Amino acid sequence: MKKVFLIALSIGLLLTTYTGWILLGPTVSAPEKKYLYIKTGSTFEDVRLLLIEKKIIKDAFYFTQLSRFSKYNKNIKPGKYKIENNSSLFQLVRLLRSGKQSAARLVINKLRTKEDLASKLAATFEIDSTEAIRFLLSNDSLARYNVDTNTVMSIVIPNSYLFWWNTSIDKVLSKLKNQKDNFWDGERTVKAKRLGFTPVEIYTMASIIEEETNMEEDKGKIASVYINRMRKGMKLEADPTVKYSMRNFELKRILHGHLVFPSMHNTYQHTGLPPGPICSPSMNTIDAVLNAPETNYIFFVAKPDFSGYSNFASTYEAHLQFAKAYQQALDILINSRSKNQPNK
Repeated sequence: MKKVFLIALSIGLLLTTYTGWILLGPTVSAPEKKYLYIKTGSTFEDVRLLLIEKKIIKDAFYFTQLSRFSKYNKNIKPGKYKIENNSSLFQLVRLLRSGKQSAARLVINKLRTKEDLASKLAATFEIDSTEAIRFLLSNDSLARYNVDTNTVMSIVIPNSYLFWWNTSIDKVLSKLKNQKDNFWDGERTVKAKRLGFTPVEIYTMASIIEEETNMEEDKGKIASVYINRMRKGMKLEADPTVKYSMRNFELKRILHGHLVFPSMHNTYQHTGLPPGPICSPSMNTIDAVLNAPETNYIFFVAKPDFSGYSNFASTYEAHLQFAKAYQQALDILINSRSKNQPNK
């Protein structure tokens, strides 16, 4: 009898030890990218299957029991959760039950189209790309942000933003608009008004300049060219607006056939600014427009040394000389490259 008791006791101790190790030991494995994403509306069964699929846990039995004991099975919280490798099952359930998810960082640099923004949102959040683009193409949806389908990109100030992964597109855009309002609060709006433009118009002009040059020293001077042209009632004739109109951002040389492409964004076809921005310009570029120097410049063209800088001119005659020098340098470069191409 004593022997049976000892055997039973030993088995009990082994089971207790095993169960303790399963619950408190390093039995949890981190998924490939360290994060577990629980979608909105997920059931306990969805979570359990996901943990097995991602190989975070090997068996769902003890996870199920612990979840029932802690009532996590009745309180699923969606979100992005960082799973530590070799953590315990107890720690896993406690994390998921607490809802303490990790932040999702939305990093916006230069985006050109609403489709680009939709893709960025879908890659960062639970938001579906189709849902996002449908939202961005709806004037009814955008009215609450005081923008429309042409100007919606003007609420995007390139920066790094923190959200929860399961944040809705409405709340994402609301935060972007708040940041935009803060950016334009005070001095910048005063400067825009002094120049005779609205913040959206300044943003749109900056978006063209962002695509024109990477040279910070030239941005203000290019802005002065556009401002002077608009004051004279001239067309901007900005090449980046042609690329945007055609949705061909790889164009290296703009030819006559490109200039006549029909689009409200094509500033060779229409006077004034496009109906909305053609990319999301940096804060530096926006400030370069707001602080544009007073000049008599009406024209600019790339320098023939291919430095990335531009030559500026106040007369068409001077501009033609600069343009001719650049064209000759470009022809020489192209001919040189063609001669160096291996024969096929």
